[in-house]
Amino acid sequence: MLCPRCASNQIEDVKFCTSCGANLQAVREAIGEPGKKFDWEDTWVAEMFMSGKAATRRKAEMERQMGITPEVKRYKEIKAGVILSSIGIGLAIFLFVFMQGIAGHVNPEDAEIITRIWIAGILPFMIGLALIVNGLVVSKRIVEALEREQKRTNTLEEASTPRGLRPADTSEFIPANLSVTDQTTRHLQNSERKVT
Repeated sequence: MLCPRCASNQIEDVKFCTSCGANLQAVREAIGEPGKKFDWEDTWVAEMFMSGKAATRRKAEMERQMGITPEVKRYKEIKAGVILSSIGIGLAIFLFVFMQGIAGHVNPEDAEIITRIWIAGILPFMIGLALIVNGLVVSKRIVEALEREQKRTNTLEEASTPRGLRPADTSEFIPANLSVTDQTTRHLQNSERKVT
């Protein structure tokens, strides 16, 4: 990296210019160049060669970074189910009305088939209904299991950390019963009484 102040060539790992002392880390952040080096494992090429488990872990990590929790996924699944069910009902109603109009202009044998085409709208309705049930029942249990696992992991982490003193609260004032000189003064007074 070139130092913007003195134009000297610097290695990538230094935070400050060795010639003039300029803050190179701040320069990297200002120009959008992160402090870490390029890593092939963060590219789409590496993602193509990942195993199934590694790809699943990476996807879960990316979702966590974007704030997509299992609870959010559950709500989106229920929302998709409601939308798909509504589309199915709308399609069934549209096909029923449309095909009733067509059935009057064809021969009776074909009219019998045409009047039943509205049933095609039942398929998206049933899929949407399945998504709703899955979101309300199955996904809810998955979310609860993940929350239990998270609590268990947090409990294990807390148990593994050594106990120590709590951090000092500098705003807390604990009055002392005696000052440093009180004890000395009492000792001297007791000594004088014994002498007299």
